[in-house]
Amino acid sequence: MATVAPEASLNALPRADGSARYSYAGYTVTASVNGPIEAQRRDEHAYEAHVDVIVRPSAGVGGTRERHLESILQSSLSQIILVKNFPRSVIQIVLQVESTPENAYVNTKLVQASLNLPIIPALLQTAVLALLSAAVPMKATATSTVVAVVSDDGSKKIVADPSPKDIKEATSLHVLAFTSHDELLLSESEGDFTVKEWDGVYENAQKICCQTASKQDGIDMVLDDDASSPDMRHFLRSTLETKVASDLHWK
Repeated sequence: MATVAPEASLNALPRADGSARYSYAGYTVTASVNGPIEAQRRDEHAYEAHVDVIVRPSAGVGGTRERHLESILQSSLSQIILVKNFPRSVIQIVLQVESTPENAYVNTKLVQASLNLPIIPALLQTAVLALLSAAVPMKATATSTVVAVVSDDGSKKIVADPSPKDIKEATSLHVLAFTSHDELLLSESEGDFTVKEWDGVYENAQKICCQTASKQDGIDMVLDDDASSPDMRHFLRSTLETKVASDLHWK
């Protein structure tokens, strides 16, 4: 089944310094960015800016799930933002989850820990777009994807952008993000997997995020050729080019 292409728009919120709305794989997230602004004393750092990430769920109030996502995103975004250019400042990123795929929340809170990973690429991609919209200086951009390893008649099948059904049946789930310099920025995994499976996941995710041609020598796994995963780096570039062309268009 073909994967629906991602969609994004910039400056969705006029009162923020920068904002973006991103939709892909059943997730829709809106982000606002404000800063760099003067930090309160509790957030003040003498030599660099503090990156404050707030994740708000689509319904209800945030809990431990959102705090976990915030810590992952804060660590990743702090690595690509030039935080040392803005000492004693804060850059605030607010991410509002608007919609999630069907069955993303399964009645009980006991399974929510296993559902943190699939939404990370949407949150990270929206945050990067909003930072670019706000013209926050960064050393690199970032692209991210989620990959599942699913058992299929005794063999291992790597599925990019898995559906909720694939996630439920997966033996392991992985989220990887790469910078525009092809460096690994984020790696989060859960489930049981071998080193060979991890190598396959890494190369598949790198191809999606960086479009780097690679082969999986010696790995007896089948890539999911039916799913056409998007070129995330090209998508990010084209979104910015469209915005710049619109801003420079004389009416």
